[in-house]
Amino acid sequence: MFIQNKRLYSLLGVAVFVLLIPLVGMQFSEAVRWTLSDFVLAAILLFGTAFSVELILRTIKKRQSRIILVLSLLTVLALIWIELAVGLFGTPWAGS
Repeated sequence: MFIQNKRLYSLLGVAVFVLLIPLVGMQFSEAVRWTLSDFVLAAILLFGTAFSVELILRTIKKRQSRIILVLSLLTVLALIWIELAVGLFGTPWAGS
């Protein structure tokens, strides 16, 4: 049980680290301008992905299935993040 929690804490730690990058960047550059809503949305995406990865790793037993599902989830996260940042697909939620 402790090992599973340690893995979850590591995943959540990575999410927090990723959120700290723009926070620190805002202190040193005018080019990074995140609002509270940007941080909230990013936190929902990152923590949701972390919990989903943990759920996949706890419930799926076959190694190949785990890898495929986690990579698929990370790909979806990356596409959503890119769309929100620069508007790769041109949806109404596109950034910049």
